[in-house]
Amino acid sequence: MSSAPLLLRLVANSVSISHRVGNIVRDIMKKGELGIIDKGGKNDFQTEADRSGQRCILASLHRMFPKVCLFGEEEEDGNDQVPADWIVGEMSEDVLRHKLPAQYANVKDEDITVWVDPLDGTAEYTQGLLDHVTVLIGIAVKGEAVAGVVYQPYFNYQAGADAALGRCIWGIIGLGSFGFEPKSPPEGKNIITTTRSHGTRAVVEAVEKCEPTDVLRVGGAGHKVLLVLEGKAHAYVFASPGCKKWDTCAPEAVLHAAGGKLTDIHGNKFQYGPTVQRRNTGGVLATPTVEAHKWYLDHIPQDVKDTLPRS
Repeated sequence: MSSAPLLLRLVANSVSISHRVGNIVRDIMKKGELGIIDKGGKNDFQTEADRSGQRCILASLHRMFPKVCLFGEEEEDGNDQVPADWIVGEMSEDVLRHKLPAQYANVKDEDITVWVDPLDGTAEYTQGLLDHVTVLIGIAVKGEAVAGVVYQPYFNYQAGADAALGRCIWGIIGLGSFGFEPKSPPEGKNIITTTRSHGTRAVVEAVEKCEPTDVLRVGGAGHKVLLVLEGKAHAYVFASPGCKKWDTCAPEAVLHAAGGKLTDIHGNKFQYGPTVQRRNTGGVLATPTVEAHKWYLDHIPQDVKDTLPRS
C-alpha cells in the first residue's frame, strides 16, 4: 500500500479503474449485446456497459477505501457478482509521482464523497456517437468537488483500426489537470456547446442571448466540459435541471483544476456532500476561465434564470 495521502491514493486508484472500465465498455459494444433498458425519461437509457462499469468502479473503490461514501448513477440490487478481474487494486504511478496540495494532506475518509457515472452519454453510446461517451469519477471533500477522473473509452476511434483507443484526463484543484493539451478557443468566434436531447425554450433562449457564432449540440456533460477544456467551445450553457451530481462532479473538478469555472446558471457552486439532492436543479454554466464565466452569466436573461431553482 502506498504511503501517499488518502486523496492522492484515491485519485490514483480511480485512474487505474477508469482504464479497466474503458475495456469493459468497449468489449460490450464489440459483442453487440448492449442490454438496453429504458429508464422512463426522455433519452434516458441504461445498458450493460452502465451496469458493468458501475459494478467495477464501486466494488474496486469499496475494496480499497471501505470507509469512503460512494454514489453511483445506476440502481444496484446487491446480488450482482463482480468478476475478480474487475476488482482493480492498482494505483496509477503517473498520479502518485505528484505532490498533493497541502490543503488536502489530512483529508479523512469521512470527509469524502465519490460520485460515479459509469457511462455518461448512454444514449449516444447506443446511437454510435462514441466520441460523446465518458466514464466519470468525481471526488468531493466536505461537499466541494476537488478531484476528478474523466475517461474517454473511444478517444481516437476514428483514426483507423490500428489506433490505440482511450484517454484518461484527471485533475486535482491546486495541482492541475493532466492527460490533454489545453488550448484557447478560436478568436473572433463564440462557440457554445449545449444539450442535443433536452432542448427547451429556456435552453434555447439562454444560448441565443449569449450571442453564439456556432452551437455544438452534443451528448454527455463530461464531453461538453472537455470541449471547453480543449478550446473547441467557449462555453457550456445548459439552462435546464436535466443533469445530476454524478454528471458534473468530475468534470467540475477537472475544469476548476485547469483554471476554469463551472456553476449553476445563477452562478452558484454545486454541493456534493452525501445528503444533497441528486439533481442539479439550477442548470450548468462552464467556461475555460473565471473572467469568461462572468460574461456568460451576465448575458443569460433573468427571466430564464427565474425558471430554474437555485442549487
